[in-house]
Amino acid sequence: MKKQNENELDDLENAILKKQLHMMRNDLYYKRIDARSTFLIDLLYHPISTVGSDAYSIRVPKQNKILYLLIDAERSGIVSSLTTISLVCGINYIIDTLVKNKSFSLDLLLQKVVELIGTVLLDEESVSMGVVLLDTKTLHMEYANFALPPFLLEDDAGDVVKLPANNPSLDRRTKKYSIDNVDVKKKYKFFFCTDGIFKSETKEGSPYESGIEDDFANSFTKEELKERILGKFSLEDDFTFILVTKIELDEKTLLYEREFETSLSVVDEANEWYRKMCGSKCSDVAFNELFMNAYEHGNLGIGSEEKHELLQNDLYFERLLTLEKQCDKKIIVRIYKITTKTSQYFVTQIEDEGKGFDTGILSGIFRNVKKFNGRGVFVSKNNSMGIYYNSKGNSVLFLSRV
Repeated sequence: MKKQNENELDDLENAILKKQLHMMRNDLYYKRIDARSTFLIDLLYHPISTVGSDAYSIRVPKQNKILYLLIDAERSGIVSSLTTISLVCGINYIIDTLVKNKSFSLDLLLQKVVELIGTVLLDEESVSMGVVLLDTKTLHMEYANFALPPFLLEDDAGDVVKLPANNPSLDRRTKKYSIDNVDVKKKYKFFFCTDGIFKSETKEGSPYESGIEDDFANSFTKEELKERILGKFSLEDDFTFILVTKIELDEKTLLYEREFETSLSVVDEANEWYRKMCGSKCSDVAFNELFMNAYEHGNLGIGSEEKHELLQNDLYFERLLTLEKQCDKKIIVRIYKITTKTSQYFVTQIEDEGKGFDTGILSGIFRNVKKFNGRGVFVSKNNSMGIYYNSKGNSVLFLSRV
């Protein structure tokens, strides 16, 4: 009976986690923002158990505006998870309603959130929350931080600016709140997180809080920051962070550019050219997989299910050669080099002239890596320091650390 109860509890926790992941929204899942600059948006969601007390959402309520939301319940466990699920679900519904009515603003959103808090939380409960609205065109940021750790911003000179919480935690008695504004024209990196790492100690027994600024300043990508943070201690609480990096992809950073025909015979030629340009500094695996995606899925328009069926019937290559004869679309490859104060990165961009796709479908693929469809993107992700599609889905960047 004890074993049966444990299994039932595991099933319940897994069901709650599945529901929680479904309720949290990310409108920019493996996407980048191309505005005055290019913005790379990364998220790390790291619950210490199956059921987490953190929640997040990344939304695009208006053109050129990105909303970042982090919620951290006071305690951990199933009750706290239910609290964050209820809140993130309600807040996303409020956002959708405001967008539909063309009345979205950060102030109006927070008015509705305060009302929601009063109906969701118990008298003894409180939550920490951070809401950031970043305008990628005017480079202006509004934020309200309800008892989360300070937001960190790094400028072009490498100096880190701390934006401390400007509100207490939220509870049923909350009526007022403050929204602050900041000009971020000279800021190129942004970091928002819950307090999980601040409750942990390093292997030497000292609090980690003082180390986050250096790790943030010395990291260019999510994978690099994750390596630095998680390599220093074992987390004792749920931890979620959002990292936004602004990069310039222009003539100053462009190293190489080449246009390729849509032809299977060109694939090997493209791989050979790429190895010649980058040597061993870039991921051949990521390039090959993403170039093939641009060729077959992008310009030739072969869907994943169709490809699977053609391979099963041994008709795949015959179909490719037939479609090639009717296709005059091109694949453009650009290689940029970004230099930071601690490292250098090659940024490879592969762009096709196809219809593109919704990157939201990758969520299901990455959670079920045994599926045949989309394995190329999964392999590319694991063989690079990050992949990012444009809004249309016909252009992808991937990063390689030199």
